[in-house]
Amino acid sequence: MSEPDGEAWRGLRLASPPDADRLARERTLLTELGAQPLRARVSGYLRLFGPGYLQSAMTLGGGTVSSALFAGALFGYQLLWVAPLAMALGLCMLTAISWQTLSTGRRPWPAMREHAGPFFAWAWALGALLSSIIWQFPQYALASAVLVDLADLAGRPGVSPLLAGGLVLVWSVTVSGLYGRSERWVRAYEAILQAMVWGIVLCFAWVVLQTGVSDWGELLRGLFTFQVPDERNGVAGVTLILSGVSAAVGVNMVFLYPYTLLARGWGREHRELAQFDLLLGMFVPYAIAVSLVVIATANTLHLDPEVAGMRLSPVEAAQVLARSAGPIGGRLVFGIGVLGMALSSITLQMLTCGFVAVELFGVTVGTWKHRLATWLPVPGVLGCVYWSDIAVWVAVPTNILCGLFLPAAYVGFCLLQRSRAYLGDDRPGGVGGGLWLLAMAAVTIFLIVFLGWYVLRTFALI
Repeated sequence: MSEPDGEAWRGLRLASPPDADRLARERTLLTELGAQPLRARVSGYLRLFGPGYLQSAMTLGGGTVSSALFAGALFGYQLLWVAPLAMALGLCMLTAISWQTLSTGRRPWPAMREHAGPFFAWAWALGALLSSIIWQFPQYALASAVLVDLADLAGRPGVSPLLAGGLVLVWSVTVSGLYGRSERWVRAYEAILQAMVWGIVLCFAWVVLQTGVSDWGELLRGLFTFQVPDERNGVAGVTLILSGVSAAVGVNMVFLYPYTLLARGWGREHRELAQFDLLLGMFVPYAIAVSLVVIATANTLHLDPEVAGMRLSPVEAAQVLARSAGPIGGRLVFGIGVLGMALSSITLQMLTCGFVAVELFGVTVGTWKHRLATWLPVPGVLGCVYWSDIAVWVAVPTNILCGLFLPAAYVGFCLLQRSRAYLGDDRPGGVGGGLWLLAMAAVTIFLIVFLGWYVLRTFALI
């Protein structure tokens, strides 16, 4: 197999670059699809999806389920609008990142360092690394707690959280190790994550079918009226909104995404495919899954004084759901969905650390040095011991802490979007290009203002 030309593969130092013949056939297919009507194009694109699903699998994790649990339990349907809006904001930025990466074929970190400035590049990389490590602790705590509860449901009570965490660790190291060995294993890894994403959606859909919808009018108002509820049980509605926004798109997602595009061998011909991949592979599953969690918890936990408090956990939520949906529809299916969220996020955060090491230390994907870099978050397994008695509420400020790294990356990509030295003739121009850049700037300013307000409020400076 010959190695394709271009910095994308040489720079990534892939152990096994994409097959040149397969890519040539794919480019020809995309060129032919480009002349077809929209419906035919989308039908053809569906067979090629992949990187967008990785983003969906990464964001459907502990932070997401925590925010959704509290949103539904404390405020019912009122915050249903948060997840779709938060992901739409992220979609605006990730679409720009795909355009930049696929138009130039350059790795984004050195491009940002050169054309936006070293500060933004280093803040982006270090933020991605630190947030991927920090988030492992609550992810392992969540996954091990659910495994222990599922074992109890299966008639195996008393399973140690450490043993459960060890099983999660073995799974995560094994699955994340598939990536980069060969093009075949890259696709196998993506297929596993795609199955997990839709498995998560189906689990929560089943729970909602079992619990029903108490008030369709209130549900529609929660989706479209952008309500900001007052404080309840010591939790401000605006805090959960900010947590949901931060959980939807993290700085580690923003780092991982363009590198998965390059690892796939995608180029200029894939630009429209990438946009549909983000829309249908990331936005749609995420918005559906999070909305279903909010609806399920709103149907059963809302206004319940026993659980709608600061120490609500997914295990407690599953046990309460079992009262309405039964032990299978509630405790088992909901628990499996939450477990899938944690497992998918853990492996993708490990993958992010590997790609950060590719840039910062020049390692080759698939080598033992790369494997060691993907294992940097492994100490997070201690979360199943030291975080096991800490309420899932801790995940909400953790969302916001990790969200603090994101504005620097967004500013960097805004600068790249307007850089003719970087994009050349591919810099979006005209009214459409101006509106696109304006939307990116608005998303960035929104995050800076919202996160700044939260920090100042937290330290009682305002």
